[in-house]
Amino acid sequence: MYTLRHIILACFSVSFLIALAACGPATSSVQVQTTPTIDKNFQAQVSPIPTTPPYLCGAWSSNNAPSPYSTITIYARLTKNIAGVSGATAIAVVHFQGGDQQLDAQPTSDSGGYVTFTLPLQGRQPGHMPATIDVTFTNVPGSQNPVHCTQAFFTPL
Repeated sequence: MYTLRHIILACFSVSFLIALAACGPATSSVQVQTTPTIDKNFQAQVSPIPTTPPYLCGAWSSNNAPSPYSTITIYARLTKNIAGVSGATAIAVVHFQGGDQQLDAQPTSDSGGYVTFTLPLQGRQPGHMPATIDVTFTNVPGSQNPVHCTQAFFTPL
């Protein structure tokens, strides 16, 4: 008796699945994609190689994680075609959380293109808050424009 019920249930289940599959969506045909072609002049459209500016400048601090009341040194270097530029005047502006402050010293670059600034922090920047320093060279020999360095930074601990 149980076997007859299992056979009837199996036949009913199979016929239900066939009926359900017949009600499903119709299959779509696959669309053939066209073969891509590349214009022969494609490689002639090369973008130009960017030129390196003749004057480059970078700035950095002697200590990136000083104590809030320490004194750090800010270094900067000006180069022209990788050689140091002497005789340029440097100006530094420190961006503290409470406002900007231009440093009093305006050193002239040495034969290697280097300048240094002494920066007493005096607790003007809160701990764990980064500060940045902009250094700009003016009176650059052979240039009409000032040269702006990459920013130096420090974060008091």
